[in-house]
Amino acid sequence: MPEPRPADRALASARVKPQRPKAEKRRPSVWWPLAGPAAPIVRLLARTRIRGGEKLPATGPYILTPNHMSNIDPVVVGEAVWRLGRAPRFLAKASLFGVPVVGGLLHALGQIPVERGGASRGAIPLSAAERLITEGQGVIVYPEGSLTRDPDLWPMRGKTGAARLALQLGIPVIPVAHWGSQVLMPVNTTTLRLRPRAHVQMLFGDPVDLSDLGRVADRAALAEATDRIMAAVTALLEELRGETAPAERWDPTQHGQTETGTF
Repeated sequence: MPEPRPADRALASARVKPQRPKAEKRRPSVWWPLAGPAAPIVRLLARTRIRGGEKLPATGPYILTPNHMSNIDPVVVGEAVWRLGRAPRFLAKASLFGVPVVGGLLHALGQIPVERGGASRGAIPLSAAERLITEGQGVIVYPEGSLTRDPDLWPMRGKTGAARLALQLGIPVIPVAHWGSQVLMPVNTTTLRLRPRAHVQMLFGDPVDLSDLGRVADRAALAEATDRIMAAVTALLEELRGETAPAERWDPTQHGQTETGTF
């Protein structure tokens, strides 16, 4: 039998070579008309330097846990996630999904409804949880639950939302920290500061190891998982800032503060 020609061997190799999955941003979706004009505007307002972006999974479900300092954070983080090829999805108050137009847009964008009160507090619909897994989608969850109340902008005490999702669904948690968004939109304001141009640094970390905690999200497991997530985010922020965070995370209730609001 004659030896296959080089061109034939190359063709055969191409047929069996696994193809890299297409990035979410390259798939036709409602994100295209929104992110198309929005992303360049965000880049004009702030120059974002991303490090460790390869640690955000190219495909499959994930939970991204950023620190939270400024009201502009979701825009900055969302643009970075889009730049890395994934569609940014956040947890949103379930009540918003019942608002005309707004609710339809949230559904179209794949945002995840979450209950904020009552017996189902912190729970997401089973259909949304299944979608994360079966469709390989990611979700961005602020583990602090709100803007940090720490006066020096270090991550404060964490809430259990991200940990609950991770343990119950077996989805990897990717910590990320950023610094500089508070220059673009100062803390406790909704006003953009256009000059000087903000320089935002963003650092992604390795997945948080929760494998020894199992899939039962009991109180002890949730507390431990939350502490590990907050420790990972804080360590990344320490690296960005070149400083050491306080040994004890800020707890608003110990300082006469509500969970949300201004300093």
